[in-house]
Amino acid sequence: MSLDLSHNYMEGPLSIKEFHGLSKLSKLKHLDLSWNKFGNQILRVLGTLPALKSLDLSDNYMEGPLSIKDLANLSRLEILDMGGNRLNGSISPYIEALSSAKAISLSNNYFNGDFPTQDLCRMKKLEEFDISRNDFEGILPRCINNISSLRVLDISSNRFIGNLSSSLVASLNPTAIEYIDLSHNLFEGLFSFSLFANHSKLKVVRFMNDNNKLVIETENPVGWIPLFQLTTLVLQNCNLNKLTGDIPKFLFDQHRLEEVDFSHNKLKGSFPFWLLENNTRLQLLNLRNNSFEGQFYLQPKHHIYISWMDVSGNHLGGRLKENIGKIMPYLYGLNISQNHFEGDLPSSIGDMSYLELLDLSFNRFSGKVPTELVSKCTNLIILNLNSNSFQGEIFSKHFKLSSLSVLQLNNNQFTGTLSSILSTLGRMYLFDIGNNNMSGTIPSWIRNITKPEGVLVMSNNFFEGHIPCGIDSTFLIDLSHNSLSGPLPSCFSAQSIILLQGNKLTGSIPKALFNSSSLLILDVRENNLSGTLPVEISTFSDLRILLLGGNNFSGMIPNQVCLLKKIGIMDLSRNSFSGTIPHCFHNITFGKINATDLAFSKSYVNFWQFYVGETSSYAGLLVRSHDSNYFYIDMPLDILVEVEFVTKYRSSSYKGGILDYMSGLDLSCNKLTGGIPVELGQLSSIHSLNLSHNQLTGSIPERFSSLAWIESLDLSHNSLSGEIPSTLIDLNFMGIFNVAYNNLSGKVPDMKNQFGTFEKSSYEGNPFLCGPPLENGCSTIAEKLNPKASERKWYEVDPIVFFASFSVSYIIFFSVVASILYINPYWRQMCFNLIEDIMYWSYFTVLTPLKRLSNRLCRH
Repeated sequence: MSLDLSHNYMEGPLSIKEFHGLSKLSKLKHLDLSWNKFGNQILRVLGTLPALKSLDLSDNYMEGPLSIKDLANLSRLEILDMGGNRLNGSISPYIEALSSAKAISLSNNYFNGDFPTQDLCRMKKLEEFDISRNDFEGILPRCINNISSLRVLDISSNRFIGNLSSSLVASLNPTAIEYIDLSHNLFEGLFSFSLFANHSKLKVVRFMNDNNKLVIETENPVGWIPLFQLTTLVLQNCNLNKLTGDIPKFLFDQHRLEEVDFSHNKLKGSFPFWLLENNTRLQLLNLRNNSFEGQFYLQPKHHIYISWMDVSGNHLGGRLKENIGKIMPYLYGLNISQNHFEGDLPSSIGDMSYLELLDLSFNRFSGKVPTELVSKCTNLIILNLNSNSFQGEIFSKHFKLSSLSVLQLNNNQFTGTLSSILSTLGRMYLFDIGNNNMSGTIPSWIRNITKPEGVLVMSNNFFEGHIPCGIDSTFLIDLSHNSLSGPLPSCFSAQSIILLQGNKLTGSIPKALFNSSSLLILDVRENNLSGTLPVEISTFSDLRILLLGGNNFSGMIPNQVCLLKKIGIMDLSRNSFSGTIPHCFHNITFGKINATDLAFSKSYVNFWQFYVGETSSYAGLLVRSHDSNYFYIDMPLDILVEVEFVTKYRSSSYKGGILDYMSGLDLSCNKLTGGIPVELGQLSSIHSLNLSHNQLTGSIPERFSSLAWIESLDLSHNSLSGEIPSTLIDLNFMGIFNVAYNNLSGKVPDMKNQFGTFEKSSYEGNPFLCGPPLENGCSTIAEKLNPKASERKWYEVDPIVFFASFSVSYIIFFSVVASILYINPYWRQMCFNLIEDIMYWSYFTVLTPLKRLSNRLCRH
């Protein structure tokens, strides 16, 4: 008797009273309760069904510790599936009570700790054992050889350790084991694949390694011949034949392979076309990230079963065969990116009408994209032509790729405008035409081309005109380095990342923009924007990067900027900001972030999962696999945000997770006055600080010695005075230090640590600084400032004495003259006559001619 109540989403917990009818089914043998919402209490109810042989409780939202004791009465139970729940803790020691069990699946839960291995080893009837995707740890026991009937063992995605050769493989029954998956654990050491040589029934082997400590060797002993015929072989990232880089030679004897994955190794040699020839039912071939070279050679006959091929990240080259589309007509995915292919793209690629992914990026393809590709491959979901030399117009009337979700045409030489044909396509996650030669205006319908969480990149082209309204429905918009003009649209309010650098935009920052509390990056550098920085900027509570450099902003920097506490990079350089530097800048993190605040470590269009086809590589499972019996491929797209920031005298690009940790403040080339706030010394995690080319006065704060992670400190071209704090020599990461052209004095810090690498250009323009690397010795400077009395020059006179003596002499002279004129009337009369003669002479010689000239000019 069987009962299937799966996929009903019935909710629990259920008591015995509520489910008393179930206990009356004494002859019930098969019960499927999967995909419901029963609680753990259901186990006590099910313990009253003594005839039960098969029980499926998978995907039931069960959580907490598992007590198998409640099922101890089910002595006839052969199949138990509790996968896909939220069970945790250790496995109950009562598992041996299920002595009749043939298949147990506890996969995809949260179990941890050591597995009760001794109890497991007593279950001699066990055929299938799946504990994948948990958190078990420890060493696998040799007593597993007691389970002589074990056919399927899946312990993938746990934390098991040890040497595989000694702990497991030697213990498996070579006449029983058919399926083994040891992927994503912490195994290490050398494993010889020839240990499987006598496992005659072996069909599926999966090793996907993460810690790079496992080395799999297939060529020892030389010439061994396997008794098995594999259908699935996955040896991913496991240092396969690390010493020689040879592809496994035992594969020449394999003829039933359907899935082969040797990705992320360092295999060498030519492309193994014979794998397809010898295994006519091969569906999936993944050779990603190896060192294969030469031609991508395929026999000119149909490979009707191959549905996925990935040879990206190798050294394959030459031209693609003209008939490649006819050779593999049923491909779902073809990835040949990051190789050295060249020449025109064959038109026969249009015959791959089932294609959902085509990645040709980072090659040397040229010429026009075949019309057959954009008109016949209508099932394409991802088309990536990035970083080639394609040219011509691609958005013609033949463009019919209406299923696209990702279109990457960036870094080519495409021309033309945005055709209205694009307005008929569905919304994409990614539309990238950056770094081409496209022109024209941006149409208003562009807002419909991407999804709200999508990415729109049109940078480094020749687009002109205004930015249309409604484009704000995109998560990331990059229109930088075009010729766009006019004001920022008043509708900008919803994006998280806005990149508009290098255009001709004018006006001020619109107030509507401040309604976007989710804004992460605002980059409007190198435009003609003006006005003051609005106090409403504080509404950007989640802002991480603010780049306003190279505009015409003016006024004071408002204190509200300090409310942007998550800022990592701020560039206000090359504007006309005035006033003092806000003392509250220390309230901003500038690199001091928590793990929960990471914003750029992930890709914003992270991956796409592709169904490649159903596999019959192993169909003998008693318990259904929670991975399903299908090929699914996760394709990483790695669309990471990239930002340029000037530090260490150069503009550097920071991308992805580095942006979370890079921090800098650039206030250079403004009109800032006053002293440097002492509080800036509290920015202990900042990497770059540039206050150069301002009008700052006062001294360099001693507190700057607390800038523990500073790499670049530029205070040049100001009016700073005083001495350079000697404690700055403790800044061990500082690669750039510049205080040139100030009024600093005293001794330069000792040439120790990083200061031993700074040249005199870091200090020039400060005549009273002394010591290496400057040519001025400190004793010479001191003598110039305080010379001995005997060595003073005649012109080195005390100014107070000079002005006092001059004033007294002046008073005495005029007093003597006045006394003489008062005493002697003759001389007094002669003096008055002389003054009168000078007045008449001046009148007739100067004033009269000027008056005549003025009258003459007035007549004309």
